Amino acid sequence: MSQAPQHDAHHNEADPAEEIVDVIPWIVPLAGAALIFLMAFIAVVMA
Repeated sequence: MSQAPQHDAHHNEADPAEEIVDVIPWIVPLAGAALIFLMAFIAVVMA
């Protein structure tokens, strides 16, 4: 008799995209805050 193929062999591997999705709610606001701070700093320096 032949053995059934194991389809779950690659199921346990971590997907890099799924790891990034968990971090996006932290990265986007921090990047936005840094961008706003830099633009305000440039505006104050130029004034």
